[in-house]
Order: sequence, then structure tokens, then C-alpha cells
Amino acid sequence: MNEDSITANIAQWTRQNAEFTDPAARRHWASEEIFWGVFSIPEDDIGSLGDVAGLDVVELGCGTAYFSAWLAKRGARPVGVDPTPAQLATARRMQAETGIEFPLVEAPAESVPLPDAAFDLALSEYGASLWADPAKWIPEASRLLRSGGRLVFLTNSVLVYLCAPEVGVVTEQLQRPQFGMYRIKWPEAEGIEYHLAHGDWIKLLREHGFELEALHELRPGEDALDPGYYDFVTADWARKWPAEEIWVARKL
Repeated sequence: MNEDSITANIAQWTRQNAEFTDPAARRHWASEEIFWGVFSIPEDDIGSLGDVAGLDVVELGCGTAYFSAWLAKRGARPVGVDPTPAQLATARRMQAETGIEFPLVEAPAESVPLPDAAFDLALSEYGASLWADPAKWIPEASRLLRSGGRLVFLTNSVLVYLCAPEVGVVTEQLQRPQFGMYRIKWPEAEGIEYHLAHGDWIKLLREHGFELEALHELRPGEDALDPGYYDFVTADWARKWPAEEIWVARKL
């Protein structure tokens, strides 16, 4: 297991929890709608989740667990998994404030201390999907899911990664090769990200018993604003090219 990236990412998200995710938690937990990504695109516009009532859900890299809270409001039975104690402390505070309670597990998505075939849906919104090693967390998602269960995750698009400079906002020119993309540490970041080309995602998913159902390349609406804290891309750029993508796969 990539212990160095797990340690580095815990350090980064401890800092980012203090700067943003803890102060933003109350607003996120209060939402009655489900939104995806840095442009808060409504799930109702995408349709990637379907009816979650009665489903056992594991959120891999849950952060402050607002997404699990949204699903709990809709009748799901979520379990939030995250390696960063500060993030889970915020989630527990929000559970106490809202009365929305579900289990929280401190663990990396690469090694989850939960039983086999216990879930109907595995989910990640910029959690495991960006910050965990895909060669480790995809097999874990497969192990955790029942036959017929779904894996739904959002991450950066391939194109936004290819057009991202070492420092600053995404450009309209390619900045790096696509072949060989996998693990990256940006110069000013503590943490380590993982990025795969589409062909590599498909190969990895198929190797671990998944059938691809959909790939949603997200486009923010005309009224979308530039992200505040996560300011790597502008709304204008993302209306021209996909900055984020949602993968939907089903375990055979």
C-alpha cells in the first residue's frame, strides 16, 4: 500500500479541513439537494445515482461526510470511510448538530476494515477517486460490493489534468503527456493525486469485475460561478471542455 501518499494526504486534508471543509460543513450538510463537484452540478441534472432508498452505501474518502448525509436523508444506510481524523471529527460534530447519524470509519480506501459483499453502492466524490491509489481502492470497492452493486465516482477529467500547469489555473494548451499518467504531486501541494486515462480506467474496472454503465462529462450551467476554494479551473473553461467526470459501473 502507498503509505507515503496516505500520510501526505492526511497532512493535506488536515490543513484543508481547518481552512475550508470544517467551516463549510454546516452549509453542505444543510443542503436538501445532491450536488457534484466544484461547480455544484445537481444530481437531478445527471441521474447517476437513481433511487438510493434502502441501499447500503459505503463512501470511500468521505471527508466531512456531507454526501453520505445527503443519501441518509433519502433513506440510504451510509457508512463513511476516511483516513483523516480531522475530517471525521467535523463529520461527527455535524452528526451531533443535525441528528443524522451513520457509522464513520477511520481508514484509507486502499484498505477498508469492513466485510465483503456488504454494500449495494460504493461512492466517491473527489475522495478515493482522486486521492487513493486506483490499483488498491478499485479492488477494495469490488470486494465491498454485492453482486449487481454499483460503483459511482467523480474525479477530474483527463483533459483538465492534461491542461493543468504546474502552478495556477488550467490553460487552453496541453501541459503534459497523456501516456504514463498515474501519480502526481503538484509543486505547491502536500498531497499526492492519482489520475488515469480513460482506457486505463476501463481496463482496471473490467479486471475487477465491473461493467461500465456510464461516463458523465460534466458541464456547468451558464450561471455557474468560478469555484472559490478549489480554484484550479474557471467556469468559462469548464463550459467549453469537461473539467470533471462521473463514472458509473456495476459489479457483475
